[in-house]
Amino acid sequence: MSKKSILSLTLLLAIILFLALLQVLLKTSENLENKMVERLFPFYLPWDDDEETIISIRRTGKPAGSLGRVYVGGDGHLYVGGDRIKFLGINICGGAAFPEKNEAEKIAARLAKFGVNAVRFHHMDASWESFNIFDRSTGGTRKLNDNALDRLDYFIHCLKENGIYVDLNLLVSRRFTIADGLPSEIELVGWKEQQVLGFFMEEVESLEKEYATQLLTHFNPYTGMTYGEDPAVAFVEIVNEQGLIHSWLDGVIDRLPQIFKDALKEKWNNYLLSKYGSDENLRKAWAAPVSPSQSAELLRNGFFENGLDSWVVEVHDDAEASYRIITEAGGRSFLEIAVKRKGLENWHVQFNQPGLRIAEGGTYLVRFSAKADRNVRVSIGLVQAHEPWGGLSQRVDITLTRDWEDYEIALLASQSEDNARLDISGLGANIATYQFSCFSMKLFNGYGLMNGESLSNKTVQILPVSEYNKRSPVAKRDWVEFLYFLEESFFTEMYRFIKEELGVKALVIGTTVGCSTANIMAKLDIVDTHAYWMHPWFPGYAWDPENWYVINEPMVNKPQQSTIVGLAVKRIYGKPHFVTEYNHPAPNMYDAETALTLATYAAFQDWDGIFLFDYGARGDWNSKKIRGFFNIDQHPVKMATLIPAHFIFVRGDVKPGEKLVTVKMDGEDEVRLIAGGKAYAWMLPDGGTAGLNPLLSLLHRTAVATGNSFNNNTVFENSQNIYLSDTGEIVWNVSDPEKGLILVNTSRSIAIIGFGGGRKLEFGNTIIEVGETLLDGWCAITLSTLDGENISSSKKMLLITAGYTTNTRMRLRAYGGKSILTWSQDSLISIETYRGPVTCGSNWGYAPTITEGIPVTIRMRTGMNLEVWALDNRGGRTSRVEVVSEGDYKVFTIGPEYQTIWYELALSES
Repeated sequence: MSKKSILSLTLLLAIILFLALLQVLLKTSENLENKMVERLFPFYLPWDDDEETIISIRRTGKPAGSLGRVYVGGDGHLYVGGDRIKFLGINICGGAAFPEKNEAEKIAARLAKFGVNAVRFHHMDASWESFNIFDRSTGGTRKLNDNALDRLDYFIHCLKENGIYVDLNLLVSRRFTIADGLPSEIELVGWKEQQVLGFFMEEVESLEKEYATQLLTHFNPYTGMTYGEDPAVAFVEIVNEQGLIHSWLDGVIDRLPQIFKDALKEKWNNYLLSKYGSDENLRKAWAAPVSPSQSAELLRNGFFENGLDSWVVEVHDDAEASYRIITEAGGRSFLEIAVKRKGLENWHVQFNQPGLRIAEGGTYLVRFSAKADRNVRVSIGLVQAHEPWGGLSQRVDITLTRDWEDYEIALLASQSEDNARLDISGLGANIATYQFSCFSMKLFNGYGLMNGESLSNKTVQILPVSEYNKRSPVAKRDWVEFLYFLEESFFTEMYRFIKEELGVKALVIGTTVGCSTANIMAKLDIVDTHAYWMHPWFPGYAWDPENWYVINEPMVNKPQQSTIVGLAVKRIYGKPHFVTEYNHPAPNMYDAETALTLATYAAFQDWDGIFLFDYGARGDWNSKKIRGFFNIDQHPVKMATLIPAHFIFVRGDVKPGEKLVTVKMDGEDEVRLIAGGKAYAWMLPDGGTAGLNPLLSLLHRTAVATGNSFNNNTVFENSQNIYLSDTGEIVWNVSDPEKGLILVNTSRSIAIIGFGGGRKLEFGNTIIEVGETLLDGWCAITLSTLDGENISSSKKMLLITAGYTTNTRMRLRAYGGKSILTWSQDSLISIETYRGPVTCGSNWGYAPTITEGIPVTIRMRTGMNLEVWALDNRGGRTSRVEVVSEGDYKVFTIGPEYQTIWYELALSES
């Protein structure tokens, strides 16, 4: 055979082999596509659905407030007309608070259908909204928008007629301006940071009171009364997620223009003068017994004479950096780190010295010299040098310049640690060259009264967080007491003003525990908390629509880090407890667990109100797609699961825990914990700080006992990662840490939340078997009685099955990479399990939403006839599901072939 013939034959064989391989690949692709078509289908919930169907929870038709005001009973819970009431609410934000009147009617009716009985009006004052509560023609924020008020009036009227109560927020995102009569420097302060001024500047507090007066005394012509008089306006919130101590810890006071620092300084000096009376008394009280020069050096090789000995430079993930030790002609050595590519996180380039021993309550003075080739910020703190790498002090941010400068910071250790590290981080945020030298770290008791400071001249400096730990223990304690006094005074004065001067009958909320303290918030009517599971992160600038991610992690696998245990340790004994913001933000693949998990444990903890964040967007009500992180109105499974959440929480299908565990923490304890470094921004002292094991909240009811209340804390016993409620109705099982599962088994509601796939789960006379799902068996399934009877005797039930939900043609990828994790077009999707950061940038896909059909077989032991109907997106019957008899059981199987997430079960006597 010739060489040419051999080549031709080889080519022919290659072509045949290629065609055969292509046929196999096409067949595999066809099988994959068929498999995916079977699992996903288009499904959305109409924005204007007020049709009375099997899914409707609409109440008796009595307007909100028709039975009188919502009030706090002697047991610390909420009542109306003599009966206990719980609230399942949603947030309506920004321009969405002002819908057209025909839209308002439909939105209110739809909310009632899905079991919502409270709406929290939030961000009505948002400056970024093209249409908000203020009349923009004035250039300021002191005149209300008549058109917006008319729309709000009618919306509140519609909500009231549908039995839905209202929570009005006062200060949320208002942007004060010079036109409001404030100094020009107000324009230099961001809207969130402006809120801190009201705690110590009477002119800002007066503006807040003026707005409260304008809003709460406004007459609503559609209800015939003012907001303050209307019993349907049940709640008023003073300020959203804000407190003076919280903002101080967040560095806000450091960043304020000098004119505002001076206002705080004057109050600080007056406070000290009233307490000490003279410079001599203050000097004695603040005296520090030991100067830093008398303490031993704790760092090794702080001047880099021995190269990098004792130091560790870390370059993580996609960051790129080089580093070296340079010795100058004069003998000084320094560490140079050149960052050539930024990291996905700021900390992906850092350096540290591990092996340090620190003591709880000790203050450590850190000194060093540094510069950079551009102005950049770095962060310094004490951290564990081992897993879980927990913080041991507050972090202090400093700005490096192009010139060598000496820096001095003080770090307060929040706990003892034998293997701590001094951590210099944040270098991965910029492409820059950094140089560091002359490190020292010594135990330090702080400075007392400094040169030039005098009470008589009112020149004692304020203690911004960057300077706080440099002061003596008594000085630090005085500063925290001062801030605590101002914060408590602000909230109690605003409460008095609203209740007494304005005569408002609504219950008043201050802000969230965590942003303020439990004891201060306990002085108001209701205690509030917020929580988000895997809130979006923005590595660049805040709310960048392109550069963000969420961690794609199911909460069911993480009870120890869950929102539930974090919320439970903030509950205050004897006070109504709200969670007015809650979500597992999209595009987390596991977000169908949101409402069900919260409702289950809120009922078990016997809380009083839970609100999902948020609902809808003005002008885009009929999007038929998930718009972003938080909107639930067009997220079919988040919206649908409000119905079983209503039964679990509002109807009370899950019983409260039998045992109450409390830990005592009074105001003095809070001051001591804050002054001792046991508090951070967003994380002011709570029950966990005071010694209550958060995991106890999965077993029993928990609360913080404030003031002189009792303490009956208990020891948490190892549960082998299975947390069974003391009622026996709830079990959170993470014996397999990658396959967590929450089971709810009550007489009127059943729920499976988590990795139920491939399991046979028994709930008395009902056996549920879940098949394979796109997310390795993860799903959320509920069975609820609709007639109030027990499952064993009910004749009308609703079954909801929820799984992965996305938008058409939405591409979800691993953050920082280009690989596509999920891709959807029409009814096709390829998916990969991934538990890291994910993003879709600004491309959220198109309508309609696509959701997963969960394959489930249910066996019910019953002597009655059973009919099962697939329901359409309004709850109307579409097709009948086959039911067969197997001995004493009626058996049926559902799945994606029915193109729905919910089913009606109708039983009748044989």
